[in-house]
Amino acid sequence: MFETIRYTADVVVTTTDGYVLLIERGWDPHKGQWALPGGHVDPGETSREAAARELAEEAGVYAAPEELDQIGTFDEPGRDPRGRYVTVAYHLEVIAGTPVEAGDDATRAHWWPLTALPPLAFDHADILAAATSK
Repeated sequence: MFETIRYTADVVVTTTDGYVLLIERGWDPHKGQWALPGGHVDPGETSREAAARELAEEAGVYAAPEELDQIGTFDEPGRDPRGRYVTVAYHLEVIAGTPVEAGDDATRAHWWPLTALPPLAFDHADILAAATSK
């Protein structure tokens, strides 16, 4: 059986003082829930380039692709209700107080303490755990 696989990139952005950047999703699936910035890899770009672009579009945080450190690939079947999605996740550490501004399909962007997180959409709690355990 043939399965369409979609390719995405996500970014875990943490601060030097223990916060993580989350965006509130403006679209389904999981509209109104908190998630990591990320989205589809466009034709002609790498997942690292897509991660940097999505971070700028959704949260107003600008980083060069080479500043992002790869965490890993997340491809568990069922991780997205729209179908089979494979994401490559990246990590970026920024200084405390880095400004954020929601854009694109994010309705809000907010720094959350790593010790008091809201429930996260998709498998983003697993991605966050992988990033912060390194």
